Amino acid sequence: MTLVHLTDLFDTWFASVPQGSLLSALAANSVGFIGLVLLYLFTRRLVFPTIQKGLLRVSPTRIGHLAAELNKVTGRLAAMICCVAFLAFNDKVLVAPDWVMDLLQSLGQVVLVIISGFLFSGMVNLAHAIYNQLRFAQDVPIQGIVQVTKLMTFIVSGILVISLVLDKSPTYILSGFGAIAAITLLVFKDTILGLVASIQIAANRLVKTGDWIQVDAFGADGEVIDLGLNTVRVRNWDNTVTTIPTYMLISDSFKNWRAMQESAGRRIKRAILVDMHSIKVLDENDVVRLQQKFSELKNLEQWPDKTTNLGLFRRYAEQYLEEHPAISKECVLMVRELAPAHNGLPVEFYCFSADKRWVVYEHLQADIFDHMLAVMGDFELRPYQNFSGQMWQ
Repeated sequence: MTLVHLTDLFDTWFASVPQGSLLSALAANSVGFIGLVLLYLFTRRLVFPTIQKGLLRVSPTRIGHLAAELNKVTGRLAAMICCVAFLAFNDKVLVAPDWVMDLLQSLGQVVLVIISGFLFSGMVNLAHAIYNQLRFAQDVPIQGIVQVTKLMTFIVSGILVISLVLDKSPTYILSGFGAIAAITLLVFKDTILGLVASIQIAANRLVKTGDWIQVDAFGADGEVIDLGLNTVRVRNWDNTVTTIPTYMLISDSFKNWRAMQESAGRRIKRAILVDMHSIKVLDENDVVRLQQKFSELKNLEQWPDKTTNLGLFRRYAEQYLEEHPAISKECVLMVRELAPAHNGLPVEFYCFSADKRWVVYEHLQADIFDHMLAVMGDFELRPYQNFSGQMWQ
């Protein structure tokens, strides 16, 4: 015998029982709903966890970091399977008035569309998490593209839901959007600009998470902690957080310190102002005295301008920096004079610290200039300093 409906089976069981048709209908409905629950539990608690454990054994590290996203995807996939089963067999299992069956059919279709949208969104998040494990993920961030993909997914899902509720074709719904296109573009202006900016940022590798950027227009000076579709969040060095529109990184200029961090050294460029009245020509005894005190003053016969105290000081400072273990030998190194000014003669120290960490860099810079200011007196040079009240005491 071919069963057209599940109640055909229960009718034979309850044929001799009063109200048998009612009991068979209740039994069929109970079997239908219990079957959906069992199907969900079977797929959600048994099938998918078993598959996930198998994948975890293959790659514990990578799959372990994806556990949270995998759980979301498997949960939504189990719910979608139940929706598909409900839509496929509800007319073979459930017993209800026609209007209730139509309502359940429409409700099942709406739920299926919603769950499918969330499932696709979860799969996009999973793909993004897998992408973030790649080596070049930080150099080419795609979070903006991911957010746009999810936004478009929910927009399409919303259109399909509205078309199901109104029982109209999605084309009919889309045709109504032409009248409000200008308003839609106005509402999503920042999103559209952010999408274009995110694509340009990813393609040109302008910014990545962890970069030190400086955007003076927004008072941002720190590390990028989030690179989103609409906004970029920067944790400043005072631990405040500045939010910058993503498209502003394309329309306006900003400074990215990544090149410095990836280079051979971090630049030290600072000058000491020398009192020009203290510059003089040294006699032979002064030169011998300085050579005996400073081992860096070797082979004076090979140095030009060795007769002035400032010339010897520059040569000594340059040799001192060349022999300093914390100064990069791969970058430019020199000690030079700048144009004289009303506040003295600037002697600039131009070199690069091998260690680019901020604290180490600042300490090295301070130690070098502390030393230079301390030895200037041995060369009979005076740093320029404005008069203060204490100088007259």
